[in-house]
Amino acid sequence: MVKYENLENKVIVIAGGIKNLGALTAKNFAKKSTKLVLHYHQEKDRGTADKLKNELETSGAEVALFQSTLASESDIIKLFDFAVNKFGKIDIAVNTVGKVLKKPIVDTNEKEFDSMNTVNNKVAYFFIKQASKHMNDNGHIITILTSLLAAYTGFYSTYAGNKAPVEHYTKAASKEFMDRQISVNAIAPGPMDTSFFYGQETKESTTFHKSQAMGNQLTKIEDIVPIILFLTTDGWWINGQTIFANGGYTSR
Repeated sequence: MVKYENLENKVIVIAGGIKNLGALTAKNFAKKSTKLVLHYHQEKDRGTADKLKNELETSGAEVALFQSTLASESDIIKLFDFAVNKFGKIDIAVNTVGKVLKKPIVDTNEKEFDSMNTVNNKVAYFFIKQASKHMNDNGHIITILTSLLAAYTGFYSTYAGNKAPVEHYTKAASKEFMDRQISVNAIAPGPMDTSFFYGQETKESTTFHKSQAMGNQLTKIEDIVPIILFLTTDGWWINGQTIFANGGYTSR
């Protein structure tokens, strides 16, 4: 495996790349004069995507945008084919896509389960698969999970439950891709201080989540981006791991 001391001209695909953690990750990679392919989910967010693209290009990056639900493997193949056609084979792939549902099992219907399973599980599996097929040797694949994987709690069965298999995909892929020296890792943040979190929580539950971590605060996206950068540079020797980055929120 080769450490990327210089990220200049590296081709990077970020799923969920125009908001929150994905956007901040893109902004930090852009400072390294990289080539970025930013995926976003809904056409209604085109304006947000275009605005970010302009900002990143001002920072010195080359940027291409790709809109898709990624609900099928063919969608994910199109994403990576687009990236290769635009910039050549990729070097780094980061999947920040996720969907949260806080609901008792007895109240969860099949449609909700299928939607959560697609976004949190299926997309992650085929993202890893297609990233590897379109990636240069010595590349890096990173998936964002959740620190709820180490929690003993109710109400997040479809969120944590459908994120859980990705740990095993990460381990399996890290072994299978070793001959190409591609590292595969996952990061499991604590509850993050974004709109993604607040839509599911009450004032009381938010207070509880904050109380479980250092400084009585939620995880910030600024806490996670340096870990992503580290895994693609000085942290190149880390492989097949899930890194719990949560200020002590959970541990195992």
